[in-house]
Amino acid sequence: MGTQNRRSNSVGYITSTEKQREIIQCQIDSSKDIEERRALGQFATPYDLAKEIVSYGVSLLEDDEIDFLEPSFGTGAFFSALQSIKCIKRIKSITGYEIDSEIYQKSVSLWKENYYNLICGDFLCSQDDKRFNLVISNPPYVRHHLIDKEQKANLVRKIKKETNISISGLAGLYCYFLLSAHKQLKPGAISGWLIPSEFMDVNYGKAVKEYLLNSVHLLRIHRYTPENSKFKDALVSSCVVWFRNEIVHSDYEIELSYGGTHDTPEVSKIVTKKLLIEKDKWTNITAESVSTNNIEVPTLGDFFTIKRGLATGDNGFFILSKEQITELGLDMSFFTPILPSPHKLKENEIFKDTSGYPLLETQYFLLDCTLSEEDLKANHPGVWAYLEGGKETTGRKYLCRNRKKWYFQERRSATPFLCSYMGRSKSEFDNPFRFILNHTNAVATNSYMMLYPKEDVLSFLSRNPESLFEIWKALRSISRYDLESQGRVYGGGLKKIEPRELSKVRCDKLSELIVKGGAI
Repeated sequence: MGTQNRRSNSVGYITSTEKQREIIQCQIDSSKDIEERRALGQFATPYDLAKEIVSYGVSLLEDDEIDFLEPSFGTGAFFSALQSIKCIKRIKSITGYEIDSEIYQKSVSLWKENYYNLICGDFLCSQDDKRFNLVISNPPYVRHHLIDKEQKANLVRKIKKETNISISGLAGLYCYFLLSAHKQLKPGAISGWLIPSEFMDVNYGKAVKEYLLNSVHLLRIHRYTPENSKFKDALVSSCVVWFRNEIVHSDYEIELSYGGTHDTPEVSKIVTKKLLIEKDKWTNITAESVSTNNIEVPTLGDFFTIKRGLATGDNGFFILSKEQITELGLDMSFFTPILPSPHKLKENEIFKDTSGYPLLETQYFLLDCTLSEEDLKANHPGVWAYLEGGKETTGRKYLCRNRKKWYFQERRSATPFLCSYMGRSKSEFDNPFRFILNHTNAVATNSYMMLYPKEDVLSFLSRNPESLFEIWKALRSISRYDLESQGRVYGGGLKKIEPRELSKVRCDKLSELIVKGGAI
């Protein structure tokens, strides 16, 4: 909407407009259900955070003029911050994209007296070839399963064509935004992205890390503490990634900081590009000391085959209590015992009754049927009727509709050793993950990981049948740091760990126990 050579408004006016913007933002947030906002990835940047980020970004910029791009404009928090900070640089142009027409109209009305070019449209579909020297954004955080399949396929092809990077179909929408913006960066441009820090550890983040290490000059990653999430209603842990649009082929230094603010982080560490290339996970680098030796240490994957528990497709339909099964008159032979979710399981050692079922106040069972509908209808009318009652609801859910038969379940056998998939630490020394000793015939859902002993452990147990407890004790001795260093962290301090990650956790005491027992 035009260009001019100086700021057109006083700081007082900007402050007044910012107050109006915050009111509008609150109205927008309250008008939409939280699930709708999560599906759209609409989580507005708090103004103080926007000022912190913009101030730091401008300090990195070597040019005297600013051509600013915000690919997901929203109501304009970064735009407002840019105009309010003390800066001797001249703002030459500002361009923003906003896909939500309602938010676009409110932003146009709010900022109508300012100089900017606000476009109502999807940045990912932009054909604009204009380039900018400052790009700062909080792109939409939309999980991969909420992205339309056709749109995802088109985006994957687009990214490959523009950057020669193959991006995983599991990547969140923010990854596409970051990579799509590359074509609009001027040489030497500064770019700052407020994104989930999970990209630093997960497999789908490899494309982003490849871009940061090979296509641009990575300057800094500042990670905010998960316990102090910057977004009260988004379950993510945030970081800001900073880079300059230039390629440096030689090794160079990068700042990794954690906690506090950009100016006053709790921890700051200088690492090399070479180190980041060698590391699969980046979030724990600020806490670890660089080892000078390459001695291999034993990990859980050496002793266990680790699998996620089974995903039923609808726990409320397929998992019933003993009382519910009796009340419905269903044939008990179609059910197998299953443990309740970790938050319902108060104890870490589960004993069995005379039937091998968990000795718990409420016993739960999984409907595990492998018969055809015709067989059920003819010979087991009660179970058939129950399944028919869920065919049009549960049967249409994602996992169920993609099975050979919608009610078929994954195959899992019971194992003595389980680990919770996610959790929070109650104190500084508390372990967020629980190792559980299971004496029963019960299987578990995907809120657990199931640890199946390998040959060395089985051999040890065959000679020491009473040593289940010793192995469990060794598992519980694994430090919080060793577990968290392989897992990932989300907003509010929620910790998660996947089977492949758990298999990489070191387990010195378990190794000593097995060696002492003569298994290896």
